[in-house]
Amino acid sequence: MEKSAHKIPVVMAFSASDPTGSGGIQADIETLFSLGCHCTAVITAITAQDTRELKDVGIIPTPLVIEQARVVLEDMPVAAFKLGQLGDIENASAIHTVLRDYPQIPVIFHPCLDNQESDHPTKVTFINAIISLLFPLTTILIVDSQTAQNLTPGADTLDACAHKLLDHGSQYVLITDAHKTAPAITNLLYNKHELIKRFEWERFPQQYHGCGCTLSAAIAGFLAQQLEITESIAEGQRYTWECLKQGYRLGMGSQLPNRLSCLSKK
Repeated sequence: MEKSAHKIPVVMAFSASDPTGSGGIQADIETLFSLGCHCTAVITAITAQDTRELKDVGIIPTPLVIEQARVVLEDMPVAAFKLGQLGDIENASAIHTVLRDYPQIPVIFHPCLDNQESDHPTKVTFINAIISLLFPLTTILIVDSQTAQNLTPGADTLDACAHKLLDHGSQYVLITDAHKTAPAITNLLYNKHELIKRFEWERFPQQYHGCGCTLSAAIAGFLAQQLEITESIAEGQRYTWECLKQGYRLGMGSQLPNRLSCLSKK
């Protein structure tokens, strides 16, 4: 029994709590559980939100964020890091110090910026901090097309956005077009300043909350299971697409991905 348990891949997720269960750390836990992984959940913030909008955010004090991570890292064999909403500059800086101590562990980063793309000085400073501190430590950076453009002012194409993002140190960049309206979803994977893979998926008419969290957690889970990077990215998208296909609506806003749908097929 003990030997079998040790074969369960462990993924450490840094993210905020979402009381709807749609996104954030709840999405990470559900996704990784459904893929046969164990999620160690490091809470960076507490949010008040529904399926329509974010109402409020309370940042977890940085010492507690770091203590959550370090006590687990000293106890369990973490195979991948997944970063989502980090809260503030202090948390981002502290998480940077943790990641530097474990350079052999891959990092999947899905920056959840909410309204951080505005020109408010604090938000600009936060964005600059994650770019300088965390992008160089990131194995796979996952951003939607709008976020990619917000992070790379002056870039006039998605190729140019990807090149600028790669200049900051990420090994791979996956740009999704989840917020567009074309009949098909086209996701673009880059590394070494080249487009290496184009993925196309059927687009569903519904709006969903938690897609990016689900996708990034799934990719982290497949990496933790020792799949190659490009295979993990492809399988993570396939899993997410299936979750959206089986999605459901519980509130008055966006639908939720059905992250446990794959369990019913086993």
